[in-house]
Amino acid sequence: MNRLAQETSPYLRQHATNPVNWYPWGEEALTHARAAKLPLLVSIGYSACHWCHVMAHESFEDPQTAALMNARFVCIKVDREERPDIDAICMAACQTLTGQGGWPLNVFLTPDERPFFAGTYFPPAARPGMPSWRMVLEAIDEAWRERPTQVTEQAARLAATIAARAEGVGTPSSGTTALSTSTLSEAVRSLTQSFDRVYGGWGDGSGGAAGGPKFPPHCTLEFLLATGDVELAPATLHAMAAGGIYDQVGGGFARYAVDAGWTVPHFEKMLYDNALLARAYLHGWQVTREARFAEVATETLDWALAALRGPEGGFYASLDADSAGVEGSFYVWTLEELREALGAELAAPAIAYFGATEEGNFEHGTNVLQARGEPPAQLAEIRAALLAARSRRERPGLDDKRLTAWNALMIAALADAGAALAREDYVDAARRCASFVLSELRDGQGGLLRSWKDGDASLPAYLEDHAYLLQALLVLYEATFDEHWYVQAIALADVMIERFADRADGGFFTTASDQPHLVARIKDLEDMPTASGNSAAALGLLRLARLSGERSYERLALGVLERHAALAQHHPLAFGQLLEALDFHLATPREVAIVGAGPLAGALRTRYRPHMVIAGTDSNSTDASAVALLRGRELVDGRQAAYICERFVCRLPVTELEALEALL
Repeated sequence: MNRLAQETSPYLRQHATNPVNWYPWGEEALTHARAAKLPLLVSIGYSACHWCHVMAHESFEDPQTAALMNARFVCIKVDREERPDIDAICMAACQTLTGQGGWPLNVFLTPDERPFFAGTYFPPAARPGMPSWRMVLEAIDEAWRERPTQVTEQAARLAATIAARAEGVGTPSSGTTALSTSTLSEAVRSLTQSFDRVYGGWGDGSGGAAGGPKFPPHCTLEFLLATGDVELAPATLHAMAAGGIYDQVGGGFARYAVDAGWTVPHFEKMLYDNALLARAYLHGWQVTREARFAEVATETLDWALAALRGPEGGFYASLDADSAGVEGSFYVWTLEELREALGAELAAPAIAYFGATEEGNFEHGTNVLQARGEPPAQLAEIRAALLAARSRRERPGLDDKRLTAWNALMIAALADAGAALAREDYVDAARRCASFVLSELRDGQGGLLRSWKDGDASLPAYLEDHAYLLQALLVLYEATFDEHWYVQAIALADVMIERFADRADGGFFTTASDQPHLVARIKDLEDMPTASGNSAAALGLLRLARLSGERSYERLALGVLERHAALAQHHPLAFGQLLEALDFHLATPREVAIVGAGPLAGALRTRYRPHMVIAGTDSNSTDASAVALLRGRELVDGRQAAYICERFVCRLPVTELEALEALL
């Protein structure tokens, strides 16, 4: 019996009609496996994953294949976006065994939940160097029945390896490292050496800097921009915005490009990519004042508000890569389709600008549109006409669950952009989303939850949910000076520390102290594709310490940095936010307290100031403020005043913008 129909995850529901007797992850499946003495087959993916759909159609919908799976295994479907803890352990097993990973991820575990074999996509028929899925099933079944000792020994070795990795044994992160600017300069030097000077960005590490696939390096861009880089980050931002990874018609970014030049994407659009890239483009504009960067930031946020926002103010997880089972069909164009949509007058400049050709750059003579030339004067009219034509196509599938962590990223992007660009609609959207998360994604005891769909919140939240939301609440406070968000940030930080901190060895665990875990209680470290929970917690706590004056927050953050700085120095692409947090700490951040109504706060927000925190109030009295940085500050001769401080030691207040800028 397939048990997925009642699940909230759209990805699990996609498999509810498979002839496979899928279970969701849970005690029912685990108890059955132990009683029947059958191995677990855990298949992990996500709703927008193209190759997950391919394997489902080829194998999981095939009755004969399903019968083999049902007879020999207890089959479990997992949405990696809802259960990053299970995904992390299974991915570690796959990478240890095969040297690579990805989704769909198919892992075989003993009934006591220890992985012993793993792989990604398997075709229905064998190919050179790749066995068929049925061959894999039969080989695993044979090994389980005929060589059980070998299987259990393999599981024990793999479990020990994963546990050692989780504890940092034998890695450059073992022990602690003195924090130094040399770590930052060495990381920048390494990034400069490996930079793709033809196409921008960095490769996947397997084919050199210019090799594909290319993933948007969100965290690396933010680190570089924070250090004042005006070469690598801007070049990458320009290259991505001109490529097919950016939707030239409707705005928003696809998850990655399959080629070095950012031309052909995998077409799924993820909430997290678009939140992070909107913010990176905003900061790129603040650093360089290049108008195109501000355009991309606003186009991306406007797209997200139109395409991914639910009626309650939360944001959906993703749009699928496929429409009607065909990858990219919603986004690509033949020349004939362009001419039909635009007419003769607009078609010629559009075709030249977007680089479209008769043979195309994608499948079946279709074109992924790019923006490589000089924009035509009619570009707005061209986009509007193409958007109208595209709206009549079958739309990609929507994963409409709301994830706390990803919504937090969008809150931060909207609040940051709203403050910098004077877009009150963005700030209002950030407020509404934050209110939704803080009210609806809660359990009966007030604890934070991971996922929400159709009015139901579920699954205990992980470290990244707490850490991302902590950062988002601080950004929202700085954008609004509404102390409600600051108070919520303090409460969230304290819960995060209580439930996730490793008091013995430093850093934070992925799962809370009362959450079950597989094999080991791990610590997520790498900032790819999003910041790890540890890096996000470190940066959030460092900023909170500067607003609150509470040194214990800083000490916990430094525990993360000291333990992993050496690893970040050697592998900077994988630790962008950790390096950003280290840069914030070493830069001697300024604390700015603004008292009274006036223009000073708005002027500060328009520029990128990564080494500064801001507290403010329109009130003339600060004695009752919840924000320690504000207490005791006052107006100067009845005028708005700004106090610039370092570790709460403040200079004389200033009342003029020019004087404030000079001090900063």
